[in-house]
Amino acid sequence: MKSAVEKLTETRTKLTIDVTFEELQPHIANAYKVLGERINVPGFRKGKVPTAMIEARLGRGAILDEAVNSALSDFYSKAKAEHKIIAIGRPNVDITELVDNEKLAFTVEVDVRPEITLPNFSEMTITVDDVVVDDAEVATQVDALRARFGTLTTVEKKVETGDFVTIDLVATINGAPLDGGTANDISYEVGSNSMVEGLDEALIGLDKNESKRFEATLVGMPEGEKADVDLTVKAVKYRDLPELDDSFAKLASEFDTLAELRADVQTRLERMKQLEQGSHARDTLLEELIKSVTIPLPTNLIEEEVHAHLEGEGRLEDEAHRKEVTEQTTKQLTQEILLDTIVSAENVAVNEQELSEYLFRAAARYQMTPDQFIKEVSEAGQIQTMVAEVGRAKALAGVLGRVKVVTKSGKVVDLEALRPAAPTVIDSAEETEE
Repeated sequence: MKSAVEKLTETRTKLTIDVTFEELQPHIANAYKVLGERINVPGFRKGKVPTAMIEARLGRGAILDEAVNSALSDFYSKAKAEHKIIAIGRPNVDITELVDNEKLAFTVEVDVRPEITLPNFSEMTITVDDVVVDDAEVATQVDALRARFGTLTTVEKKVETGDFVTIDLVATINGAPLDGGTANDISYEVGSNSMVEGLDEALIGLDKNESKRFEATLVGMPEGEKADVDLTVKAVKYRDLPELDDSFAKLASEFDTLAELRADVQTRLERMKQLEQGSHARDTLLEELIKSVTIPLPTNLIEEEVHAHLEGEGRLEDEAHRKEVTEQTTKQLTQEILLDTIVSAENVAVNEQELSEYLFRAAARYQMTPDQFIKEVSEAGQIQTMVAEVGRAKALAGVLGRVKVVTKSGKVVDLEALRPAAPTVIDSAEETEE
């Protein structure tokens, strides 16, 4: 096989590939085998039909078509490897010459990952926010803990923000009840805005056994369409909170004094904000790299992906949405090209444990078991996509370790000190829950 490469643009390449018939012969032999299993010839079992009879029945052209179709990807892959081409789009193949018993010639045009020049990471400095935890944040956390140990007492009063109520709800449209639109004996904290829009406003000022109707757009309803919701208050409850003292600290924690509890909350909030510093540093580094590095983009690929996205949504004529999707696609592709270049430059490899941890975390996000999630992504052919995602994250984390990170006040941030001592899936989950 002979191949040559021509650079059409910074993001598109043309391969010219010539294949001898000797090299094509294994694919021709396989074509006879494949086609022989598709036809029925009296006196012969499927797959046992002589090649001469297959050719007589189907014609030499059909044999060559089958052979060439199966051979194209093989020779294309070899040419890509020979010229170290990293394709990022679908190839456009054109057979330029096919002479039986002589040669096959074809060209392939494909979008490729552009060559970009990466900066010296050790010379970069990025700035993140300082870790500041004020008394109000500590008080908010302590009050949330205090609320968990509060007791609810039924009272005879009008509903106010902060009260707990027991309510019934019935949703209708034009007088007809909605499927699943009835709920009874719901316990709800007034002011939490955690259920139906307009519910908090409707509740304020009502007494026990009093009803009220309000309008709301419910989940699954078309935008702009509203249902009538009938609300009935069945009970009003007031939450009594424990006193903020040492007795509460002993009840709600492992500490003996309220001062110790508050100090622990302060430490936990500081730790959480330090971890946020690490995430902020990573995101800032990515933004700075995109700003500082010139990244040519394959417009053909962007247009194809945007068209496919809009077609799938049935919104090809929505120009405003097209602009939004184009911006999102451009941003995502820019990041992928940059990070994949770092993966190559840093020789980043993904091991089985790293992939497994990523899949376990992803399964948890989708509320699926690891086995179920892995089965679905495997059947969808997305495992390599997952590997790429892990590699990109690993590459960015690696170069982040060489970047100088400082706070706005000038303090140097030690990102290594933020790493968990034992970075296993279980330990990471436990740390997050804390």
